Amino acid sequence: MRVAIADDNEGVRTLLEVLIELDGRLELVGTASDGREALDLVAATRPEAILLDLSMPVVDGLQVLRAIRQSQPEVQVVVYSGFAGADVRTAAFEAGAVDYLVKGVEPDVIIERLLAAATA
Repeated sequence: MRVAIADDNEGVRTLLEVLIELDGRLELVGTASDGREALDLVAATRPEAILLDLSMPVVDGLQVLRAIRQSQPEVQVVVYSGFAGADVRTAAFEAGAVDYLVKGVEPDVIIERLLAAATA
């Protein structure tokens, strides 16, 4: 499964990259550090799924999510956010997310939910 990562925190991106590479069932096609890069990355690589942070510079994550759903609805968007509130979660699902993970979740959960997104 081809996966992209979009998060403005370099440390988080690096940890997610290592997690995906060590798993072996996923292929990382690229990373983005802001919303504009995320949109460009998805357009260029056409991943099956993207792990998307909501709080990002240039273009915020919800706008990225809506743009991906509109331009490439086959890309499954799994939100990976520090926001745990129900209102943010609801907004993400209404915008088209297939799953919502709060940062700090166990690494194996991230992998399993990305794999599940491929069949969504």
